[in-house]
Amino acid sequence: MRNLLGCTTKELSEFAVELGEKPFRGRQLFKWIYSGERDFDNMTDLSAAFREKLKENAYLGAVSVKYVQRDQKDGTCKLLYGLEDGNAVEGVFMKYKYGNSLCLSSQVGCRMGCRFCASALGGFVRNLTSAEMLEQVYAAERYTGEEINHIVVMGMGEPFDNYENLSGFLNLIHDKNGKNLSFRNITVSTSGLIPMMKRFSEEFPQVNLAISLHRLTNEGRSEIMPINRKYPVDELLAAAREYSENTGRRITFEYTLIKGENDSAADVQLMKKKLAGMLCHINLIPLNKVEETGYDGSSRKRAEEIALELEKHGIAATVRRELGSEIDGACGQLRLHMKDEFEVDAD
Repeated sequence: MRNLLGCTTKELSEFAVELGEKPFRGRQLFKWIYSGERDFDNMTDLSAAFREKLKENAYLGAVSVKYVQRDQKDGTCKLLYGLEDGNAVEGVFMKYKYGNSLCLSSQVGCRMGCRFCASALGGFVRNLTSAEMLEQVYAAERYTGEEINHIVVMGMGEPFDNYENLSGFLNLIHDKNGKNLSFRNITVSTSGLIPMMKRFSEEFPQVNLAISLHRLTNEGRSEIMPINRKYPVDELLAAAREYSENTGRRITFEYTLIKGENDSAADVQLMKKKLAGMLCHINLIPLNKVEETGYDGSSRKRAEEIALELEKHGIAATVRRELGSEIDGACGQLRLHMKDEFEVDAD
C-alpha cells in the first residue's frame, strides 16, 4: 500500500498510469488530496473503478491527533500528533486577529541541544517527511473545524536540519491546485545553519525567515546554543544581512529573555550595536519555564523596557504575546511525549 500524501502532481500522474488510468487522473487526485479530502469515495470526479483501485493500492495519512490540551485563557490548543511508527510530535494552534496560525514540527526531537529548550531534552530521533509536516496542518483543521491561514515552522526540530523535506512541504502547501497558501504567510525558524540560510534565500525568497538569536557574544551564545560553535554569531549576523540584501525581506530575530543571563543593560547595548541598520525585527520572548533547564524567564516588565530602548534606537522590537503558557504550549516548551498519552481521546 502506498501513502499518497506528500506526492507531487507528477508522482500522482505516474501512479495513475501504473493503475491503468490516464495521467490527468493524477492531477484530479492531487486536487482532492491537497484540499484536505481523505476518503477516496468522496472524490466524485474520479471513476468508481479508479476509486476501487485506489482503495486496494493506496492510502492517505501520516499523522493523527491523539491528545489535545486547550488553554482556557486564550483558546490556544496544543496538539499531540501520533505518527505511524509510534513516535509523536507536538504542534500549537493559535488564534489571532489576522487569522489562525499553526506552529508545526519538522523533526521528532532535535539535535541542536539548546539548553533552555524542552525539544532538545529527549535528543534527536528522526526527520519528519514532507507528508508528516503537511498532515499536521490538515489534521489540525479537521480537529478545530477552522481554516489555518498562517504557518510557522517553529515546533520541535531544526527545519534547516531537514531541508529537503522542508522544501517539499513548502512547495506542496503553496501549490495553487492544493491549499494555495501564500509563501508570505509562512515563517521558518532556524538556530543559524548558515549554508541552508543561503540556499533558502535563493529557493524561497518570499517565505519569512526567523533566526533564534538569544545571545550576541560568542561565548554566551555557545553556552546556551552549541550550534554557535560551528556558526559563530558574527558570521550569522553577516549572513542575515546578506539574506535581507538579496531578498529585500525583513528578518525576525527571536530573542528569549533569560533572567540574569541575557537581559542586562550590557546585553541591550550589544543588541543596539550589532543589529543597528539591519532590516530586522526583534521578537522578545520572556523564557517559558522548563523545569529541567534550571533557567528562569525575565519579567514581562523587563521585556517591555528592553523593547522600548531598542525602538528608541531605531530597531523594531515587540514583546511576544503569551499564548499557550497554561498548557506548556509556548515557545521552547514543546517536547517528546510518552506513548501512554496516546490513550487519551482527542475528541
